[in-house]
Amino acid sequence: MTYLPKPKLAHPDLPKNALGFTRRDYEGPISTLCAGCGHDSISAAIVRACFELDLPPHRIAKLSGIGCSSKTPTYFLGNSHGFNSVHGRMPSVLTGANLANRELLYLGVSGDGDSASIGFGQFSHSMRRGVNMTYIVENNGVYGLTKGQFSATADRGAKNKRGVANLDEAIDMVSIAIQLGATYVARSFSGDKDQLVPLIKGAMQHTGAAFIDCISPCVAFNNHDGSTKSFDYVREHNEAVNFLDVITGRDEITVDYAPGTTEVVRQHNGSLLKLRKLADDYEVTDRVAAMDFLEVRKARGEIVTGLLYVDPDAEDMHGYMQTHDTPFNAMGDDELVPGAAVLAKLNASLR
Repeated sequence: MTYLPKPKLAHPDLPKNALGFTRRDYEGPISTLCAGCGHDSISAAIVRACFELDLPPHRIAKLSGIGCSSKTPTYFLGNSHGFNSVHGRMPSVLTGANLANRELLYLGVSGDGDSASIGFGQFSHSMRRGVNMTYIVENNGVYGLTKGQFSATADRGAKNKRGVANLDEAIDMVSIAIQLGATYVARSFSGDKDQLVPLIKGAMQHTGAAFIDCISPCVAFNNHDGSTKSFDYVREHNEAVNFLDVITGRDEITVDYAPGTTEVVRQHNGSLLKLRKLADDYEVTDRVAAMDFLEVRKARGEIVTGLLYVDPDAEDMHGYMQTHDTPFNAMGDDELVPGAAVLAKLNASLR
């Protein structure tokens, strides 16, 4: 695949952060995704979040699997570490990298097919182990690279472009993440940067497993009447705990409404999206209440967005495993190769 670099010419007075970087320094090559793809909006939100957090690009490791969503790390943080794994195996690769070097900030980017189907088991274990990472699923409900078949997050009754209805129950990624022990769980919409950017910033600063399910309509295969992942449908059914805005397949559509209210948004193709923003008095630290709230709103056909649950005292995998503070690449032979006597003692303890 050919990647086109962005022009190096830029305005000399672009704003700089505390490190002296402009937002352009956090970008990557030109995207090859479909024009208007929600994934590109998520990439832009990641760029903005890292810029505003003054994060050194060389301290960030971005990892992905296979799919349209897993292509996107190419298009942001071009000066960061990156690894594109095989289909559904990104969580284990990220976990191994995290164990080897805890000093990097880990950003996992995946899709609903990559994480809710072939990689569902790996997603589950990374959540319950409390891997210190930001895990973003760019959720469009279809397999965009293979012409729009339903994914595991497609809602029952949703229709594809040919009018065929999905008969299977959908996997709700945020509910699963909360149940499995993720300590920062949120949902947002690709076009709502006012909501999404703060959620990403909070996740990047959180200690433990931070998960964001971001609805990202597929403009090629899943942005039509009958789709429950279209721009219009999400706008019509969204209940946001914070605030949100949306980008359509071609032109940007934005909304501005108060916390605790619902907004119905008409998309360019005439379909409607119902969004609900969480109220200011929503209690984000009550895990059981969060799961109950999600189920109640789901029964009403509403898509809840915002910060759904956070444990302010969370501990990550390194804490309970009592791993060494020094990354493996900074250790010497004496630490990495303890000798036969230590190995024999370890084996004896496991008998």
